[in-house]
Amino acid sequence: MSGDEYLLAALRIAAGHDQIPAHVSAAARDAYSLRLAQVVTAGPVESAATRGTRDADGQRMVRFATADLSFDLEVTIGDGLIDVAGRVSPHPGDGATIDIRTPHLTVSRDLRETGQFAATGLPPGWFSVVCHRPGLTPVATGWVRIRL
Repeated sequence: MSGDEYLLAALRIAAGHDQIPAHVSAAARDAYSLRLAQVVTAGPVESAATRGTRDADGQRMVRFATADLSFDLEVTIGDGLIDVAGRVSPHPGDGATIDIRTPHLTVSRDLRETGQFAATGLPPGWFSVVCHRPGLTPVATGWVRIRL
């Protein structure tokens, strides 16, 4: 398709002449449902230990941070599934919880006094971690894609 054909197709869709395919609308609704309102997003942090490469055991280290909170995540791949172990620092306070989210499921964990948490048997693909802090805005990592 040429650039002109793409433009004409976009204009037809915008004018309501071509219906948006049902699978496209469903994918958009699914993506929208994953958004979190009023959340602080922790950005990725590069370091020698967290370059995103796997070691010999299939482990991958990833770090995210905001001005006042950091996430250190270790992802292990095995038997077609992934395990996520991590630490939030500094500890965000009593009653803090963690959600490890994938597009299809959310696993919730209480945050230990050390700031550590873990979830096993997650499907490969995209995941994000959210720290819920009592009385404060939640903090979420960006989405990370883990391939087998």
